[in-house]
Amino acid sequence: MVYAWDFSRWKKPVVRQFFEGSRVVFVRRASQVKPGSTLALWGCRPVPDNLPDGVRIIRLEDGFLRSVGLGADLIRPLSWVIDTCGIYYDATRPSDLEILLQTTEFTSGLLIRAASFRERVVSSGLTKYNVGSRSWQRPQSDKRVILVPGQVESDASLAFGAPGIRSNLGLLHAVRQAHPHAWLVYKPHPDVLAGLRAKGKGEDEAAAWCDEQVTDVSMGELLSRVDEVHVLTSLAGFEALLRGRAVTCYGQPFYAGWGLTTDLLAVPRRTRQLSLDELVAGVLLLYPAYVGLGSGRCTTAESALDELVTWRASVGDHVTWWRKLFRVILRRIVGVR
Repeated sequence: MVYAWDFSRWKKPVVRQFFEGSRVVFVRRASQVKPGSTLALWGCRPVPDNLPDGVRIIRLEDGFLRSVGLGADLIRPLSWVIDTCGIYYDATRPSDLEILLQTTEFTSGLLIRAASFRERVVSSGLTKYNVGSRSWQRPQSDKRVILVPGQVESDASLAFGAPGIRSNLGLLHAVRQAHPHAWLVYKPHPDVLAGLRAKGKGEDEAAAWCDEQVTDVSMGELLSRVDEVHVLTSLAGFEALLRGRAVTCYGQPFYAGWGLTTDLLAVPRRTRQLSLDELVAGVLLLYPAYVGLGSGRCTTAESALDELVTWRASVGDHVTWWRKLFRVILRRIVGVR
């Protein structure tokens, strides 16, 4: 049995799918949890007070190849992670992913599988959310092109993974100062562009610190055409590594500290040098759980990838009128955080 703490109504059926084979009981009071049981929390939510003795905490969060559409739009996920130690974006303590990357002996067979999976992700142009419809061209100049992806500034990955700069504008300032002659491309976070999450502090001033802002362009399209990606903790940095791009980290994302990125902040616990396919094996094959769209059952990463490609082809690139209406209703009910 797994107890699940204070999950929203729309997530409850998804929780049951990802705990296939286990009974899931949704609770909102510590007194409902039995001693010695397992309690699932979303993300970095604090452990409830007054839990009985011996309760094992596990944490759930979106995976890295999630869906066609935004989680903030309540789009059903293909992938979540289930972490028994911490959570992957919390750099203040170890997570199952960090321990896996630090200690796993990756077999040659697994690395061949990881390379094939990586090549399929890249050739299909897949990313976490798979949104954006417009094409994009590099500027007609010899300037080095640097992509700076924006983040939701209230996001937990910044609170727990960015002890220095924690704002999009601050990141743009730092990148411009370090690369005064580069062509900086700024892409606001898709949740912000959709009006589902709040803009960052001073983010309206971003145009003064970059050469170009892009909105309705897929992350896969951008990553295939830029030279470098500079991030706080954005998953776009990992997606850039898959495509062979140079990545500079101003925070401490899960993919930093393994010898594949330029890191301005160290993570002393991470002492191992990884190959790209070792990182891919851990992050995309071993750590996440995948559930099929059609079956609602646990599936392999490769099968989930096939479904993601089919899903994207079936829905197209444009936001439908009813999705736009749903966003208006959602903003009124939930608000913009």
